[in-house]
Amino acid sequence: MITNKHLSRRALLRGTGAVIGLPLLDAMIPAFAGPANENAKPKNRLAVVYVPNGIVMKHWTPSESGTGFPLLRILEPLTPFRDDFMMLTGLTQNCGRALGDGPGDHARAAASYLTGVHPKKTAGADIRNGTSFDQIAANSVGTGTRFASIELGCEQTGFVGNCDSGYSCAYTNNLAWRSETAPLPPAVDPRQVFERLFGVQEGPMDSASQAKRRLYQRSILDLASEDTKRLQRDLGSTDKRKLEEYLFSIRDIERRIADAERASRDGTAKEIEVNMEKPSGVPIDFSEHSRLLFDLMTIAFQANLTRVATFMLGREGSNRTYREIGIPDAHHGMTHHKGDEEKIEKIAQINQYHMKQFAYFLGKMKSAQDGDGTLLDHSMILYGGGISDGNRHDHGDLPTLLAGKGSGTLRPGRHLVYAKDTPMANLFLSMLDRMGARAEAFGDSNGKLEHLSDL
Repeated sequence: MITNKHLSRRALLRGTGAVIGLPLLDAMIPAFAGPANENAKPKNRLAVVYVPNGIVMKHWTPSESGTGFPLLRILEPLTPFRDDFMMLTGLTQNCGRALGDGPGDHARAAASYLTGVHPKKTAGADIRNGTSFDQIAANSVGTGTRFASIELGCEQTGFVGNCDSGYSCAYTNNLAWRSETAPLPPAVDPRQVFERLFGVQEGPMDSASQAKRRLYQRSILDLASEDTKRLQRDLGSTDKRKLEEYLFSIRDIERRIADAERASRDGTAKEIEVNMEKPSGVPIDFSEHSRLLFDLMTIAFQANLTRVATFMLGREGSNRTYREIGIPDAHHGMTHHKGDEEKIEKIAQINQYHMKQFAYFLGKMKSAQDGDGTLLDHSMILYGGGISDGNRHDHGDLPTLLAGKGSGTLRPGRHLVYAKDTPMANLFLSMLDRMGARAEAFGDSNGKLEHLSDL
């Protein structure tokens, strides 16, 4: 694993059935001397965070363009990061519109959002959509990581049949599509995500495997302790600190997952979502659930386990309730507010609550060192959804936020306003360029999106 105290970027800590990737350490860079030194440079990461049911746009869209734009109510949680993201106004997903197919805006919103394709209206098995742009990026860069991509979500998506006016549940439930007929369901259970990332066996187990599984209830780090000690002896003080902080993050995630499982098993979980079915061990509290998954995404990026991730904070048409912030009403139902100010106020609170979780994620990404910068510096993180005004089911002027510096290819801290009905696919085409997955066209694109780097 170590040669002349030079550490491979692919170095791993191994234990009994466990594999722990490492963050980018200073000791890894000399290992790529000469022409291959380019491999030592941090790589761009791509993440998409999707919010369902639309946004109260009057509390989202700044009145001023350029730098120094005011952060309206929904964006207030991002105040510490105002120089780390840009607002994009005017982008449209035309394929989310009916185009002669009648009702079904929520299904089309999720299905078309990353594909730029108008999905076939069917509630049967003959679904047809398009390959999502995240999967095009994953196909290009995924050979250099253990996982080409990871897909996460906060709601169960095991529904089948008709979920929206004659559209299959496959459309409302999924964001990433490997092909036009193969959606990639998001993983909801933090324990399952953790065990996938760190090589723990999944699925049915024999008695020996079950005994091994019980070992993991201690800590996956304990199983790799000997490898960890050997590695630490050869690291400098800066790398030791980086490694300690990274391993602390893993142990903290383990502890919180175990706490959620214990609460579920003992019946001590606070009952705040009476209408949400959850696997055993999934936190009842939305904030804790989403933050655990955001932490796992951060770890996956930090250890170079993947460079591409999608995260559905909610499935389209979600009727989740948010009792933890005093809102027992179903989310989707309230978005059909017909001008009712009380309902609009509650939706705005939910929008801001979602943004608080996203701010937590940006904080984690910004605090994680990655070569000569941070994970946030070396990432492109898209936050938004396929509907703007939920009451009207608008697919134009979508709420769109792009965080990170894209390894120097993006210039955040600005509000960019584009011509009405500029295809969202233009943004995706430009992001693919920055991932090294260049394409001439994507979805309904008519060119690349300008001014992202202000060049």
